[in-house]
Order: sequence, then structure tokens, then C-alpha cells
Amino acid sequence: MASALSSLAPVFALIALGYLLKARAVFGAAFWEGAERLTFYFLFPALLVVNIGGADVKGLAMLPMAAALAAATLFVAGVLVWLRPQLAGRGLDGAQFASVLQGAIRPNTYVAIAVLVALYGKAGLPLAAVAIVAVIPLVNFLGIVAHLRWARPAATTATAPGWGEAVVPALKNPIIVACLVGAALNLLGIGVPPVVGPILEIVGRAALPMGLMAVGAGLDLAAARDARTVVAGTALLKLVVMPAAVVVLCWVFGVDGVTRSAAVLFAAMPVSATAYVVSTQMGGDSRLMAGVVAATTVVAAVTLPLVAMVGGP
Repeated sequence: MASALSSLAPVFALIALGYLLKARAVFGAAFWEGAERLTFYFLFPALLVVNIGGADVKGLAMLPMAAALAAATLFVAGVLVWLRPQLAGRGLDGAQFASVLQGAIRPNTYVAIAVLVALYGKAGLPLAAVAIVAVIPLVNFLGIVAHLRWARPAATTATAPGWGEAVVPALKNPIIVACLVGAALNLLGIGVPPVVGPILEIVGRAALPMGLMAVGAGLDLAAARDARTVVAGTALLKLVVMPAAVVVLCWVFGVDGVTRSAAVLFAAMPVSATAYVVSTQMGGDSRLMAGVVAATTVVAAVTLPLVAMVGGP
């Protein structure tokens, strides 16, 4: 437990620093918007390409790990859809349901990469890449379908994203593209080119601190307080039920050791701010979504060390 705490403390300290810097208005909103874009489009892709391209992935059960994560995501989403009539009877409308579904399944890739690197060093990056490629296109598809089915007002039909945009944006995601490029370099035995590699390595060093502070700057704790009952239920699904489902499915698919631990930790990640963007664009309850993102990020500071200890190799 002490080892997990000492490894993960810097991750959440940087998130807290980002929150404090934003709250104190040390930097303006434009700075944080630029930092987020720089991290998403350049810093994290550089980190992933150079480290995955040269990683030793022998002995890692990549495909079973991906299958366990994808199956767990489908299971949790399926249970929520099955329970939707009961939830509606308790006052949860379509927009709120779409936000709850997103909150139960969409992980924060910035925090995931930082946590897996903190616990496993560079060996954590290939595992993070497998998880990202297996889960992010799937949760993007499910989240958009949920909004199209239950949340989107009729008045927005002409302007909101449609069915054709449910998968393609995820496949164009720079972080997913970087994972695939790094994997191709690794599997083909090419490795990282000699001149480009050192440049990417230097650039990638800024990814984790910048990305984590951007996560903190985006937190809206007031939104979490305003809808605390629904937020608490969604956080329970994301931080407890989802990793528990992955534990079971790792056993089913024969995933063990470090690969299993990484899969369970990835499933236990807080919710990504991307969920808020989707809710805003597609008629979901964006205020509720902001609260879920904030609450899961704060609570994950407690739950992730516990998950790391219980699910360790």
C-alpha cells in the first residue's frame, strides 16, 4: 500500500496543482486551452510513439487483455441500458442517462498513462497503448449512440453529430494514432528512427506533467455537489464495478501478472473530460457530466492505490 501511495502521490499532486493554478487565476483560460491542445495533439503522441516503438513486449498477453477490457465495457454499458426503464421511473431523464452511461465507462487516458508509468515504468506504456486502442473507440461509439438514442433534442438533429461520426473521430484521435504507429514500429522491428527518436523523447517528457495539470484545471467541483446522488452512483460504477468486472474477465481470458494489474487499473481510472465535450455537443446533461468527471478524479486519489494493492501482480 505504501509503495502504491508513494508512486501515485505525484500524479494526483500535479492534478491538484493544476486545479489550484486555475482556481487562483495564475494563468488565464486561454493558457489552459492551449496546454490541453498541445498535450493532446503533440506531447502525448510523442511520448507514446517513442516508448512503444522501442518497448519489449514479450510475455505480455496483449490480445486477451484487450478482450477483457472491451468485454467489461460492453457488460457495464449493457447492464445500464437494461436498467434504464427503472432509472427513468426514478426520475433520470434521457440526457442524464446518457451522461451516466458515459461516466460509467469512459476512462481518462492522461491519468491512465501517468499511473501505469508511475507503477511500472516504461513497461507501462505498451500496456496503456493496448488498453487505449481496445477501449477508447468503443466508449466513443457507445457514448455517441446513447446520446443519439436518448438525449439528443429533435431541434438539434440537423447540427449535432450523427451516426456516421460515432467511430471515425475516435480512430482519428492523435493518441490512438500514436499507439498504432508505435505498435507498428515495434512489431515490424524498425524501432524509433535515430534522429527523430531523441527529439520525440525530449518532447514527450513534458506530456505527463502538462497533461495532469490540464486535468486538474478542468475540474468543476461545484457541479459534483449539485448532483451528488447521481454523481455518487456513477462514480461507484466507474471506480468499483468496472474494475471488478475486469478482474472477473481477466480470469475468464487467462490474463494474469502485470498485464492483469494494468488492465484492472485502467478500468479504475476516473472519467475523461472528453465525456463533457460529447455531452455538450449532443444534448446530454453537461453539468452532471462535469460533476462526474470532477468527483471520479478526486475519489480516484483514494481508490486507485487500493486497486493497485489488491490487483497487484
